[in-house]
Amino acid sequence: MDVELAETLAVSRTPIREALQLLEIQGLVSMYPGKETRVKQIEKDDILKLYPTLASLHALGADYASQRVSSDHIDQLKKLNIQFEQAIENGLTFEAMETDEQFHNLIVELSENEYVASFSASLQIHIRRFKYVFLKEKWHATKASVEEHNSLINALQQQNAEEAAVRMKQNIIRPMHELYAFIK
Repeated sequence: MDVELAETLAVSRTPIREALQLLEIQGLVSMYPGKETRVKQIEKDDILKLYPTLASLHALGADYASQRVSSDHIDQLKKLNIQFEQAIENGLTFEAMETDEQFHNLIVELSENEYVASFSASLQIHIRRFKYVFLKEKWHATKASVEEHNSLINALQQQNAEEAAVRMKQNIIRPMHELYAFIK
């Protein structure tokens, strides 16, 4: 109830209502005016809708980024992949997830396409919900992701747009299948 939230946070109802409306637009909550607002349930089959969409956007981003990438960017990507690998090896699941996002977001940023970045950020909100919920169940990133990142970095370094797009898509679709199989 927005009244309860407003009282708890010691603010007026207006910013609470505006925030809840934004969350509803993003598809994170369902509002029932005069009654309540509920967080939307995570549905297993949504994985099969979200991940391919994100994979296509990121593949497009990798395609564009391959023509704009510099040696400094390649170094940044390599460092992020090393941090990612270390987090996996040390069982730091949330750190691995965050570093993986930074890796992908850097490539999307390099695409210099604000639409790819915007739509990607919107999808990431939903995908992050899956990750956080299921990471508690000890689902984790694997070394396969590290190798896929290395292949993607190589494609970017060679400015091979087609290969970069293929590698990016593979790096998102493979975990989708693992996550889908993992969830009961």
